[in-house]
Amino acid sequence: MLADEIKKAIGTHGVWKARLRTAIKLGTAEFRVAEVARDDQCPFGVWLSAQPPEAQASPHWQSVHRLHAEFHRATAHVLSLALAGKPDVAQREMAPGTPFIDVSTKLTSAMMKWSEQARTQR
Repeated sequence: MLADEIKKAIGTHGVWKARLRTAIKLGTAEFRVAEVARDDQCPFGVWLSAQPPEAQASPHWQSVHRLHAEFHRATAHVLSLALAGKPDVAQREMAPGTPFIDVSTKLTSAMMKWSEQARTQR
């Protein structure tokens, strides 16, 4: 169900903040920057890309798809700083008002709107 997949994705993408903080603290991560930058490799990205054409034509899907790709690029940027031994810079990139927080907030909001729309169309 659409609403369930979106709810799960919101939680999963929220986990990335903790992963990034750990990477910043340790200077290492279990993920490579190139992997993180790809929005079509995570479970939500795979699910999103597998949606039927009529779903992909919706403004909600298009917004979420675009923001999801931006989120992955922003996450990869912060991770690259952490792995390059620049923990202070990486930490600043996760502060309010930064591209990472901005796209994270917008993505969550867009997914919530899409989920709500899906619930009301049942």
